Amino acid sequence: MAFVKHILLKSATHLLPHVLKLLFGTLKIDIEHTGERMPEDDRGVMFAFWHGKMIAGWLLARRLFPGRDISAVVSLSGDGQILSDALDRLRFRLIRGSSSRGKEVVKRNIGVALSSRGVVAVTPDGPRGPHQRFKYGTLRLAALHHAPVVFAEIRYSNARSLKSWDRFEIPMPFSRVQVTLRVVQVPEFRDEAAFRAWADKLSGGFDDE
Repeated sequence: MAFVKHILLKSATHLLPHVLKLLFGTLKIDIEHTGERMPEDDRGVMFAFWHGKMIAGWLLARRLFPGRDISAVVSLSGDGQILSDALDRLRFRLIRGSSSRGKEVVKRNIGVALSSRGVVAVTPDGPRGPHQRFKYGTLRLAALHHAPVVFAEIRYSNARSLKSWDRFEIPMPFSRVQVTLRVVQVPEFRDEAAFRAWADKLSGGFDDE
């Protein structure tokens, strides 16, 4: 039984990148901007999208930042291992860890990527929620490295939603996808309470429910 499970896992790991690329290639994606335009220089950028929208989110990073080094922040969980293997095959740089495991390594590697003018793709409500709420660490790192946060609000016209904490959505082939991009510059705050209040309000503004 363990051997069969191992073979199935290996097959899924090998096939997933191809399935993602094929599915993404069928999607009809419309992109609009609100507020500040996309950063035109080559400084480091944090590209964010909700955990439940990652099927489009990861490959959207490739479309929006062609020719740039893109690092993907992925948890150390079992599911994270499958995802990281797929993203590695899609030529993402990998940063493994989360706010609960490997936090210091993640912070350091994100800092290195941003300092090297790379793009760091994150799901700021992952890997375990709360659903569609920015974790404070993501925004603190953006502020520390003076990096803009480009947030992609993603809506599928036709998708299947799973009964998971992130309400994970699988877009149907040839669905329309509406992407709204918002550029956020994290300001300075007088204290932690003011920062958290701003971050919570920011999450509410991005809530697509």
